[in-house]
Amino acid sequence: MTAATLLVELLTEELPPKSLARLAEAFRAALVADLGQSGFLNTNSTAKTYATPRRLAVQVTRVLAKAPDRPDVAKGPSIKVGLDNDGKPTPQLIGFAKKNGVAVDELVQIDTPKGKVFACHKISPGGMLATNLDLMVEEALKRLPVAKMMRWGDGDAEFVRPVHGLVMLHGKAVVPGEVLGVTSGNKTRGHRFMGKGELQITDAESYETVLATEGMVIADFAKRRAMIDELLRAAAKKRQATLGAYQDLLDEVTALVEHPSVYVGAFDAGFLQVPAECLALTMRQNQKYFPLFDGDGKLTNRFLIVSNMQVTDPAHIISGNQRVIRPRLEDARFFYDQDRKERLEARVPRLGKVVYHNKLGTQLERVERVQLLAGKIARALNIDHAQAERAAWLAKADLVTGMVGEFPELQGVMGRYYALHDGEPAAVADAIAEHYQPRYAGDRLPQSPVSCAVALADKLETLAGLFGIGQLPTGDRDPFALRRQALGVIRILIERDLPLQLDALINEAFAVFDSALKLKPAPAELQGFFVERMRGYFTDAGYTAHEIDAVLSLHPVAISKVPLQLAAVRAFSALPEAASLAAANKRVANILRQAGAKGEAGHNADAALLQEPAERALFAALQQASATATPLFENGDYTGYLKAFAVLKTPVDAFFDSVMVMADDAALRRNRIALLGDLQREMNRIADIARLAT
Repeated sequence: MTAATLLVELLTEELPPKSLARLAEAFRAALVADLGQSGFLNTNSTAKTYATPRRLAVQVTRVLAKAPDRPDVAKGPSIKVGLDNDGKPTPQLIGFAKKNGVAVDELVQIDTPKGKVFACHKISPGGMLATNLDLMVEEALKRLPVAKMMRWGDGDAEFVRPVHGLVMLHGKAVVPGEVLGVTSGNKTRGHRFMGKGELQITDAESYETVLATEGMVIADFAKRRAMIDELLRAAAKKRQATLGAYQDLLDEVTALVEHPSVYVGAFDAGFLQVPAECLALTMRQNQKYFPLFDGDGKLTNRFLIVSNMQVTDPAHIISGNQRVIRPRLEDARFFYDQDRKERLEARVPRLGKVVYHNKLGTQLERVERVQLLAGKIARALNIDHAQAERAAWLAKADLVTGMVGEFPELQGVMGRYYALHDGEPAAVADAIAEHYQPRYAGDRLPQSPVSCAVALADKLETLAGLFGIGQLPTGDRDPFALRRQALGVIRILIERDLPLQLDALINEAFAVFDSALKLKPAPAELQGFFVERMRGYFTDAGYTAHEIDAVLSLHPVAISKVPLQLAAVRAFSALPEAASLAAANKRVANILRQAGAKGEAGHNADAALLQEPAERALFAALQQASATATPLFENGDYTGYLKAFAVLKTPVDAFFDSVMVMADDAALRRNRIALLGDLQREMNRIADIARLAT
């Protein structure tokens, strides 16, 4: 069984740049899985992906020309069907044996979920790569994440782009076959302009080298990306400039070129009067240029062009791109100038014609709800509620501006510029821009208290409204990004240390909706949704599931205090007394649960009814520990509070060793249950310590 490197390359018309890397990886994974399942790989086989605008390729090492033979079991009729009443083979059993080329007495009986059946052990010959590869390639291509297929020519083949070439090489040998109507061979094509028109790949291992040296194609996506990144950084450094946030565009540009070169272009500095965000976005989004910024982060009038051509004199490339960018910048300047002719507040009524959701009304109705909620949150925070309400009223007005109509990504950003132009207070303008934050994981938070109030109102209104009409996330589907909205609320409350109660915020969010909308009040469901998001948030912060469960099981409403509670739990868990006290609390919880079911649970033990030395000692120790801990709790020293109860280990152990809680005397029994209730209440104000027991 000869093993050699396998190469499969699909030569196409230009592939979608934003999904190129994903398509290539999916092709590799699917083809390797099929090769492995069919027995053509061994444990040392490795696979590499190549992807350019015009090709998807996979190179796999140590691929067998013939898969090994493998033992197999052919299942036949059941015992009941295979033997007659005299125990002799039936025609069905004889036919089964004949079909498999064995005598009836060579058959065996095996157990199956449906009972015993006759079976035949045999060796199934391994498949041949030459007769299976094209089928596996075609099946792998069918499994790629392609939203929309294309047809070309007169055939029935379908793919994301028309296919014009197919290379299938095993070592130096061409593997015969046909995929998507194209016959396999060992010829491909190089760079459209700089490389040889047709290239012959003599063996599978030389693919990357031949493309690079003869075809002027850097086939490895990661290498090409790193090459572009290095060229961009060098060009920016040479001009004492920076690139800003450019990684997403870097991936897209890598998928647009096969042999990159970087050139510097410029535009009229007069365009810099337009907000930098507008200019940078149009350069990046429409032209795939990389804007340059100075040392202070201000946009300059220069940009970098990633070209698919390497030339000695790039003047014509640069001038052509400079001509192309000018109309785009003119459009941005036109929208900016036109938008400023009308005040933001004059645009707000126009939101009444923009549908937010068919069950939740228009954007204007939504703005009214967010404004009301923002005012309530601002009052709870003792900040300027008038500014919060004003910001909420204007927050969506830029949705009906020309600039945001052209570039939706600038919503909020443009609202801030227009608000400042209108003479609105800086806090109001900033809140318009920041109320969308955080937009994604790791994004910055709203900075000012007014911005936080409006951001919370915007997110809570979204969550309450959509929960109220039953539009909850399911599985991986979250079309309204409600998980992100909830996480945003959690981050703002915690990382901005806002003294707000989550349950009150949820109730206020539902309260701002008009009863005519007939929302289903769902505060409990939304509260649970927040709890699940908090579990993920604190898991990412490094806390264990036991620590998180111990705190969240108490249903905390002061979310900003939860990190302090978790830190206290972690510090308590490190104490030598922690394990014993956690186990004791678990035992206490079980006793109190049983007592509660019998109507005997209670608090505030009566010292006069304490009889045993161990229960009197526990009572005294608990009183003393509580006296020490309570001021610590009131001052927010949760770690000190929990540590204060470490002294209870010995008296608690002694109590359970020598005191019968469920005494026959009813008064004595209830008093001991009450003592345990006092212990549980005092120790578990920060977290349910019992949940730390393993």
